Amino acid sequence: MKNKTIRIGTRDSELALWQAHTVEKKLNDLGYKTEIVAVKSQGDIILDKPLYELGITGIFTKTLDIAMITGQVDIAVHSMKDVPTALPQGIVQAAVLERANTVDLLVHKGNLDFLEKEGTIATGSLRRQAQWLHKYPQHQTVDLRGNVNTRMQKLQESDWGGAIFAAAGLERINLKPDTFINLDWMIPAPAQGAMVVVAMAEDTFSLEALSELNHVETEICTYIERQFLRTLEGGCTAPIGALATYEEKTDELHFQGALFSIDGKQKLAIDRKYDISEWKKLGFNAAKEILANGGKEVMETIKLQLKK
Repeated sequence: MKNKTIRIGTRDSELALWQAHTVEKKLNDLGYKTEIVAVKSQGDIILDKPLYELGITGIFTKTLDIAMITGQVDIAVHSMKDVPTALPQGIVQAAVLERANTVDLLVHKGNLDFLEKEGTIATGSLRRQAQWLHKYPQHQTVDLRGNVNTRMQKLQESDWGGAIFAAAGLERINLKPDTFINLDWMIPAPAQGAMVVVAMAEDTFSLEALSELNHVETEICTYIERQFLRTLEGGCTAPIGALATYEEKTDELHFQGALFSIDGKQKLAIDRKYDISEWKKLGFNAAKEILANGGKEVMETIKLQLKK
C-alpha cells in the first residue's frame, strides 16, 4: 500500500528546497511516491523588519502549517531551529533527521583586522548578536535578513566586517566560501543543524513512512535543547543557545546552555555532563537553574525591551 503520493510542503528558498528534496529521496528509496509543493512564507516576504518584530514564533512555518491543515500538502520539512516549540493543534513531529554541523561561522572578506578594533557584524539573530557583543563589546551589529543567498549578496555589497551564518545551511547548498572562521565558542540555536518533518496527527500513512527516517540520537538531543528553550522563554524571543551531545563511550549527555542579555553584557550559562537516564527532564531542569540564578530578571528585561 505505497501507491499514495506524499505531498511534501516546503518554503521556496534554495536551502528549503534542498531539505525537501533530501527527504523526498529518502522516501523514494523506501518505495514511497512523492511530490514537492513549494510555498512562500511571511518570513521570506517581509524582509524589512527584524525577525523579533514579526513575532518570530512560527514566522517561517505558519504558511506550511495552514497548507497542511487545509489539505494542500501532507507533510512539511523545516530547519528545526525555525519551528516553534509548541506545534499547532493536529500537527505532530514525525521525524528528526540525523543532524549536520551545529557550528556558527563568520563569513568575512579576507581581512580580519577589525576583530582587534572597532567593526560591524551583520546578523538577524538576537542569539548571535548577544554572543558576539559579549565577546567583542567594542563592535556594532546590524540586522541582516533574507535567505542564505540574499544575505551572502548583501554582505558582499556592504562595508561590514563580516556576517554570521549557520555552517549547515552553507554546506548544504555549497555556498561556504574560503573566507570564514568557525565560531566554536558560540553556542548554537536549539536544534541548529537538524531537519524536522511534521505531519498531521491522524495521517497514519505519512507518519509510518516518516518513522523510518527518524534518527533517535538527534531526536533526543534536540528535544533537550528545545525543552530548555521553551522553559526559559515562555513564548517570547530571547538570546538563548543550547547544545546537547551524546557521548557514547560514557553513555552521558554533554549539555551547554546559555541565556544572554540583548546587549551581551550578561551571560548565564550551564556546561556539564549528565547520565543518559536524565534526558527527559534535563532541558527543563537546566533552564530552571538558570532562571533561579538571575535568568528570570534577564528574561523580564528582554520582554520589556522587545515590546518597545
